[in-house]
Amino acid sequence: MKALIGLEDGTVISGKSFTGPGEVMGEMVFNTSMSGYQEVLTDPSYTGQLVTMTYPLIGNYGVNEEDMESAGVHPRAFLMREYQALPSNHRATGTLVDLLQRHQVLGIEGFDTRMLTRLLRKSGAMKAAISTEDLDGDSLVAKARSWAGLVGRDMVARVSCARPYLWTAEGPREAAAFPASGSAAFRVVALDFGAKYNQLRLLSQYGCQVMVVPATTGAAEILALQPDGIFLSNGPGDPDGVQGVVENVRQLLGKKPIFGICLGHQMLALAYGGSTYKLKFGHRGGNQPVKDLTTGKVEITAQNHGFCVDPESLPPEVEVTHINLNDNSLEGMRHRDYPAFSVQYHPEYAPGPHDAEYLFSRFIELMQQSR
Repeated sequence: MKALIGLEDGTVISGKSFTGPGEVMGEMVFNTSMSGYQEVLTDPSYTGQLVTMTYPLIGNYGVNEEDMESAGVHPRAFLMREYQALPSNHRATGTLVDLLQRHQVLGIEGFDTRMLTRLLRKSGAMKAAISTEDLDGDSLVAKARSWAGLVGRDMVARVSCARPYLWTAEGPREAAAFPASGSAAFRVVALDFGAKYNQLRLLSQYGCQVMVVPATTGAAEILALQPDGIFLSNGPGDPDGVQGVVENVRQLLGKKPIFGICLGHQMLALAYGGSTYKLKFGHRGGNQPVKDLTTGKVEITAQNHGFCVDPESLPPEVEVTHINLNDNSLEGMRHRDYPAFSVQYHPEYAPGPHDAEYLFSRFIELMQQSR
């Protein structure tokens, strides 16, 4: 089925849909991972985006329930050079098209993804419209330009959990409080800005009992749960657009150890009094080099973000700990007085390298020291 892609700069690209008819608008971005397309699709950080994979062949190993990183699929469209309809993998329980159609996400193939990626690298992430119904290029470009975009919008409200839940070996289980007794060494309250399941899995593997709460849960309510530590998850969109979070995080500083990832890192920066800005085309993939300034070591990281913390805006009591070696952007920080630290990248590596898993151990150490 023929499909057209219209970008806000006037570019029109012809492709075809392998999921059926549809029309969507969103922010066009690209991801450089060679595998892990199911984890990309189920990452809530992609809410409101149209994701192009730079690796040309997608779908070849199918999908399964074990590799879901959330309960849903979050991009509005998924684009690739060629879709492989016949997967070959002993773990596969379904096909990519099954997953996309079940969640009503448009799948597009049959166009030059290299050309689109080069365009986005040169011009930056763009607003775009994709349609199998409106095949007028000028009309699609106009629709793309009229879309509100992601800047200033609260995308977290679309993906955060509605009610608190405990993370268990079987997955989420609704609960209002930690169990009276348990074998876990630490209690962690995770603010859900769009958390990936592997963050919760790793916290559990490191001996934590994890309660996930809605993003706007108040500081007093969090502290009433008597946690040993507080985790700020990843999530989508512009941190400045998120409502009812920064002041709550600010009130938690110094009360309990805090560990933030991605959007959680950005929300922590805003709580410190810092600011964020939009990157030209963002960092999305499993091969981003990051330098730990405290050790001099370089780690290869998985990343997915379009916004970044401005290091010049941070107060003196906040130390920059990690930088991106591609563009020198800020990738990690810690507070000199409070037990709080965060990183812009994804140490839970789903998909991606395992180089940064040590950060979960660092969180455990902070909770041990704070007891």
